[in-house]
Amino acid sequence: MAVSELTRRRWRTFRANRRASWALVIFSVLFLIALCAEFVANDKPLLVSYRGELFVPVMRFYPETTFGGDFATEAVYRDPEVQCLIATGGAEACWDDPAAAMAEAQATGTVGGAPVQTGWMIWPFIPYSYNTVNDIQGTAPSAPDAQHWLGTDDTARDVLARVIYGFRLSVVFALVVTFATTVIGIASGAVQGYFGGWIDLSFQRIIEIWGATPSLYIIIIVGAIWQMNFWLLVILMTAFGWTALVGVVRAEFLRARNFEYVRAARALGVSDGKIMFRHVLPNAMVATVTMLPFIITGTIGSLAALDFLGFGLPSSYPSLGELTQQAKDNLQAPWLAFTAFFTFAIMLSLLIFIFEGVRDAFDPRKTFR
Repeated sequence: MAVSELTRRRWRTFRANRRASWALVIFSVLFLIALCAEFVANDKPLLVSYRGELFVPVMRFYPETTFGGDFATEAVYRDPEVQCLIATGGAEACWDDPAAAMAEAQATGTVGGAPVQTGWMIWPFIPYSYNTVNDIQGTAPSAPDAQHWLGTDDTARDVLARVIYGFRLSVVFALVVTFATTVIGIASGAVQGYFGGWIDLSFQRIIEIWGATPSLYIIIIVGAIWQMNFWLLVILMTAFGWTALVGVVRAEFLRARNFEYVRAARALGVSDGKIMFRHVLPNAMVATVTMLPFIITGTIGSLAALDFLGFGLPSSYPSLGELTQQAKDNLQAPWLAFTAFFTFAIMLSLLIFIFEGVRDAFDPRKTFR
């Protein structure tokens, strides 16, 4: 696939910004880890060997009966009995003294004098999921230790696991909302600026009325009627966020619609849609890209604020806003506040640095100098 000279120039301009380049590398690594969160932080093994067969619990459902248990429900791999059944090939002694049976099987390959086919499990780097309630010593939230590097929250869930899943949730949510609001905002602003006249005036009045709508109250009302979920919140945030780009795009199209290249395209019979999005829009991208970091960071902040206030996603979601709310309610556990603060600070700073480089890459004054 051939890469245009303009794209190469933009990439060189982006790479010339060392801060943006390093931010992109660091953010890509963190986001890749978060995207693979199920393989990094999970209370299910990555791979299980039982009686010579291999199983992948992190990707598939296996009932307890698969490993010699009694129940048809999914095996709880952190239970000592289930771990013993896997390690000993389903020995009956696991129901009486699982620790002793496992130790004997690992040491001698037998249980009660009878030979067994030993098995094993490979666990993720963090053997807890975001919703795993851990059996800890003392009361929750517990301080960081060798088992829980960032401690646990007030329901004994591992904070590091929730941060990884929460990072993914926040970034994916922000990217989806930003993409949707950008598409709608660019289309609306382009139509207003290119055609002008009564179309522009009508849209402006509609946007003024829509912008005065109390979005927080509407989100609260909708949340009281329907159970809030990821996609419902995406729709609500998009519905009230698309106006952010309209003014910038409209101004660029109003300025460019009387340029010579636009008049030449009209004289050649080029359609309005092709003129708008093939010729005018690329020249308006600098102003558009400049707004993107504010939109994406604002979306992340809005999600965190709604979750903090209790009007966002349900508590079952691994939300960073919910972690912040826990930090407020548990001032005796400062690790919760430090974790929430540094997670937001690192995530938002990296995104701002990246989009700063993207803005420079789309700026003709820096790309063609």
